[in-house]
Amino acid sequence: MSKSGKIIQVIGSTFDAQFPADSLPEIYNAVDVEIDNAGEKVTLVGEVNKHLGGGRVRCVSLGSTDGLRRGQECNDSGSPVTVPVGEGVLGRVFNLFGEPVDERGPVAFEKKMPIHASPPNLENLNPNSEILETGIKVVDLLCPFVRGGKIGLFGGAGVGKTVIIQEMIARVARDFDGYSVFAGVGERTREGNDLWLEMQEAQFTNEQGETVSVLDKVAMVFGQMNEPPGARLRVALSALTMAENFRDESGKETLLFVDNVFRFTQAGSEVSALLGRMPSAVGYQPTLSTEMGELQERITSTSKGAITSVQAIYVPA
Repeated sequence: MSKSGKIIQVIGSTFDAQFPADSLPEIYNAVDVEIDNAGEKVTLVGEVNKHLGGGRVRCVSLGSTDGLRRGQECNDSGSPVTVPVGEGVLGRVFNLFGEPVDERGPVAFEKKMPIHASPPNLENLNPNSEILETGIKVVDLLCPFVRGGKIGLFGGAGVGKTVIIQEMIARVARDFDGYSVFAGVGERTREGNDLWLEMQEAQFTNEQGETVSVLDKVAMVFGQMNEPPGARLRVALSALTMAENFRDESGKETLLFVDNVFRFTQAGSEVSALLGRMPSAVGYQPTLSTEMGELQERITSTSKGAITSVQAIYVPA
């Protein structure tokens, strides 16, 4: 049974593909297209979001569509986008696809997991509430964090949301020997570079008296504001998939940092417009609750461990 198709239409960051009617790719499957971009062969990945009928599917591009044209062959990968998981991802910087972008060679990962997954079953959840002591006195006194909970840092530009996140990463590594995953969603590339450099310089002394780099306790996944909306929408799921593996396999204290949730919402609005959906109140996408729920419901405490999430939320003027 054939799993290849043809590009029949390109609209901005989306494209339509024609597949045999008996072998349509499933919703959220990755579709690969080999394109020639300025003389360089690259693989463009699109995510199936709609079945249009007659063997046609509409895909949201997760990369630049420069060089994409009608008539090109595309292939159904047979699964959603997958990312590497395990302790091998610590200390590295990734893009949406789990490809390293820090120029430090290949990643020694244990396995790959799809970024789309169901939240834990109700019987596996941990109902107990525990306070997570951050070591930041003003936070522990005025706004204590619940282990396995979700904390929003609301504020405009330049008030220090990212600074608190950086301090939390260092504290979790030092005080709990825990792991952190940072998702840079739609923010400036400069900020991501600054964070990486600061994590390289930050060090602490563990209980054995050894000097440890904070970078060795954190994985960073970036889909910055220069990326297409499809990439900005999915990068948080890539980071969450890595954090879920730490929670379920290592049992370590795991923190997931998302900077910025507003940009996640913005990306969803752009994708929704490209797919031709009718906007809802204030111009947001009609699927906003569903998209936010798919992300937030997976961030929780289970019998195996907990993911505590700190999410910066930009408040537009």
